[in-house]
This record gives sequence, structure tokens and C-alpha cells, in this order.
Amino acid sequence: MTPLESPRGLPDITPIQPRRRRLPVWAVLMLGVMVLVLALGFGGAMVTQSYLHSLTSAVETGSVLEGEARKEPEVEGRTLRGAIDILLLGLDTRDGWVEGSGRADTIIMLHVPAGHDRAYLMSIPRDALVHIPAYPKANFYGARTRANAAYTYGSRNGQGWQGGAALTANMVHELTGLKFDGVAVVDFDAFKNVVDELDGVHMCVDQETRSDHFVVVDGKPKYAYGKKSGVFLPNTYVHHVGCRDMAGWEALDYVRQRKSGPYGDYDRQRHQQQLLKAIGDKVTSAGIITNPIKINSLLTAAGSTLKLDTGHADLFDYIWTLRGLTPGDLVMLKTNNGMYNRAKVKGTQALSPQTLLMFQAAANGTLDEYVAAHPESVIGDAADLEAPIDSPAEANRR
Repeated sequence: MTPLESPRGLPDITPIQPRRRRLPVWAVLMLGVMVLVLALGFGGAMVTQSYLHSLTSAVETGSVLEGEARKEPEVEGRTLRGAIDILLLGLDTRDGWVEGSGRADTIIMLHVPAGHDRAYLMSIPRDALVHIPAYPKANFYGARTRANAAYTYGSRNGQGWQGGAALTANMVHELTGLKFDGVAVVDFDAFKNVVDELDGVHMCVDQETRSDHFVVVDGKPKYAYGKKSGVFLPNTYVHHVGCRDMAGWEALDYVRQRKSGPYGDYDRQRHQQQLLKAIGDKVTSAGIITNPIKINSLLTAAGSTLKLDTGHADLFDYIWTLRGLTPGDLVMLKTNNGMYNRAKVKGTQALSPQTLLMFQAAANGTLDEYVAAHPESVIGDAADLEAPIDSPAEANRR
């Protein structure tokens, strides 16, 4: 059988069933909305079901999780019992939520142990070489290829975002053993809108990072339309080392970069997870969590671009259950020790045995013990950097 051309950035594979060629899609992926929703739980008593009306009336929900990937949560009153596992998917949907047009370049597992006293974030690299199981509803019959392809293949044949999320969840379950209580899918615009509604977030740049998307014109950052990806011009915008408040466009640009740092996609994973924590910090800060009008505007911004499956539990059940957590209880973990691990197939990478043990520990309910035995797996906050940079414009004049 003749191999068919895969979507841009995916290795050629030989699917059992033929499929149409899709136009290549330039992908970027960031996620923050589900962490925003969970962060509301950090404020506990300040959040009521009425505050969620703006979100639940705007968000599209669906029954996504199925089969072995679906967990049956135990709910007593408003409280979820046992460990909580949520799959967070971020993707580029600049063509709209069109089937076959997006890739889940960010795949994050949020794991809350049964004690509900901390939460872990673990990422699967977009280029990880994995087995994607068959999904006949989308006319897809299995392949060994990049992890980010699962969403693309699952969304075809009229399955849309539900199929893309379902197949990705099935892939992650097969790889890690994790079963999921819920899944959230968010697009590019949702992230920027939420950060803008927060009036920016405080981020610490841990290494000089050149932008692949912005240049400086007359002292101001401008999006470089038409520039070839991976080409850094003399006036390329630079994210200098230091801590500062970032607007939505700057935070998004910083966490999208994977071609400037020494560790590629692992740099991006680390920065994305730092951003999720920064969102939690900002949401729980004075003036946000105690302001119902501000919370309402945040949820409105989030809801229009969020797709969600909360399983058998209500969204409020998650918030109520996690109300005792603080942003400081969010622990970010490394995949492949934060370094590229080349696989046999060109353009892909393998997951290390140690990473697979970490995933298995989450599935077995022993991730606390794993992290205690492997403290090197924890990603630092990058909050102890030198003096902050006053502004993006000043930073790029230095």
C-alpha cells in the first residue's frame, strides 16, 4: 500500500483506510482556560454556581470520553472522591473548529491525587512517537506516528472536536494507563482573551528567547506576517531574561517558542506550565477572586472558545472539591528530564523509560511517592531571577 501524505509536520504513515489530503495548518497551542476554571476553586467560598452561568451558557459541552479512557467518578454531594484526572488539549483552530484542521500540539495531563492537597501537570511532547489506536467512527484504523496527530485523525468524518478529543484521550490512556474524569479543549483565542481580561500575568523568562512571530518596528512589536518559520531577522523581538507583567500577546508569544531555546519543545512545555501557574496566581490575587463582575467577564471570555466534557460530575463539583488548593500546590513535572530524546523515526522522539514510570505512577495512584523519590523531575518556578525588566519595549532596546 502506498503511504499517503500526512498533515504538515507529521511523518508519513500507511493507514489501513485511505483518506483525503488536508491543507497544512500552522499550529500553535496554548492552554489556560481549564486552569482558570480550576483556579476559581482556590477561592472556595467566593465562587457560587451563579458565577458559572456565563461560562456554562457559552461553553459547548459534549460526551467525549469513552471506553477504557473514561473514569466513572464517585461523587458524594458536591465532592468528588478519589484521584482526579483531567486531559487538557490546546490547539490551533484559526480555520474554525473544522474537522481535520487542527492538531493538539499541547497535551497536558492534570492529576490530583486522592488527598486533593496538590495537583500535578505532566506533558506529552507533540512529536512523541506513539501508537494511535483505531477510531472507526472517523475512518481511522490506527497508526504509529506523532502524538499531536491523534486529534486530527479523530476529528474527521464528521466527528469534530469530540472525535479529536476522544481519540487523543484513547491514545493517552493506552500510553499511560490513566483514565480521565474530564477533558477540556481550548483554542488560541481563548488563551489570549483570558490573559487580557486578567490585565496580563506575571511571568519570569528563564533564558533569552527569540520570537519566531514578532519583530520590532519603530520600537514597537509587530506580528511578522509572511515570515518563514524558524528564520530570525535582525529586528526579531526578543524575550529577555527577567520577570515582568506580560500582556496576552506577549505571554502567548513567549510560551509558543520552540525554535529559540536549547531544548526545543521542552522549553515550550516548561514555559506553558509556568503560564498555567501564573494564571492561577493572578486569578486568586486580591481584586480578582473577590470581584464577581471580574470573574463573570473572565468566564465569558473563556466560555466562547472552550469545549468541555466533565463526565458524570458538574463543573461546580470540580470547583467545590478543589477549593482547598492554592496555586502553590500546582507541581509541574518534566518529561524526558526536559531534554530531546530522538526516536528511530525522523522528526519524532521517544519517551524515556523513566517518563513512562512517572506516567504509570500517576495511573497507579503513587505519583506522590514517585516525585518524592525523584525530586529532579520537578520544574522550578523561575521566580528567583535577577531584577525584572520594566517593559517589553525597554527590554528590546537593550
